[in-house]
Amino acid sequence: MTRRFLLVLLALSLWAASSAWAGRIVAVGDLHGDLDATRQALRLAGAIDADDRWIGGELVVVQTGDQLDRGDEERAILHLLDRLQDEAAEAGGALHILNGNHELMNARLDLRYVTEGGFADFADLAADAEPDSLLLAHEPAHRGRVAAFRPGGPCARLLAERPVVLILEGTVFVHGGLLPDHLEYGVERINKEVGDWLLGRGDPPPFIHEGSSPTWIRAYSDEVDEDDCRQLAAVLEELGAERMVVGHTVQEEGITAYCGERVWCIDTGIAAHYGNRVQVLEIDGDQVRALP
Repeated sequence: MTRRFLLVLLALSLWAASSAWAGRIVAVGDLHGDLDATRQALRLAGAIDADDRWIGGELVVVQTGDQLDRGDEERAILHLLDRLQDEAAEAGGALHILNGNHELMNARLDLRYVTEGGFADFADLAADAEPDSLLLAHEPAHRGRVAAFRPGGPCARLLAERPVVLILEGTVFVHGGLLPDHLEYGVERINKEVGDWLLGRGDPPPFIHEGSSPTWIRAYSDEVDEDDCRQLAAVLEELGAERMVVGHTVQEEGITAYCGERVWCIDTGIAAHYGNRVQVLEIDGDQVRALP
């Protein structure tokens, strides 16, 4: 089968799913180690109660990556989201969690944005790790974090279950954005190769840590121009999607739409590091709006 035929099949499957399900989706942007802000966003979405239990029923929540770095409560966030995934599924809903650039940076052991609290929070994991040359190359206080997030580590294995790109009900969710080159490489191939790498089973896509990565680009979220919008339209057409939702770039005025509302930028600086402006994006059928 040709690549074009496969894309048509993908578009038809998306259309069929959209026709059969007209539920409510809420997208949540970058969390950056702020547990209280994470709770605020999920409560605003109608997903959890005061005891952090899923009350969303068939609600679908998509978190677009960057749970890690810049804050001290990352481990609690990872555990909370992991538990809520199970509770949401049991209730007939879903919680989808994406990998952003900061998750992949940690797996690459690029730890420049980790706080001292962020290192301390994973320190106990060093005791369970073999003291090999990679661990010993890092100072003792950092070894637990390295053991947790290096490919094959317990947190890296958790991240391996999460996609880089999710296409749901005619909406593309991705931390930074998708370019035509990414479609040429293959969206499912990106997800699979990143997952395999996080499990310690091979190399990720060659561009995944570069500025051209789906987790790094800002073409649709910063100084967006007509050329960017034309490129976005071509990507969406090829995927048979209506819109793209991205995080990654803090929007000073809150959730912002560009390109005739075909891309929604939802990183509003939820975390305390960026000012704790909590907003989420609601997609309810054809209606898309920021909450509150």
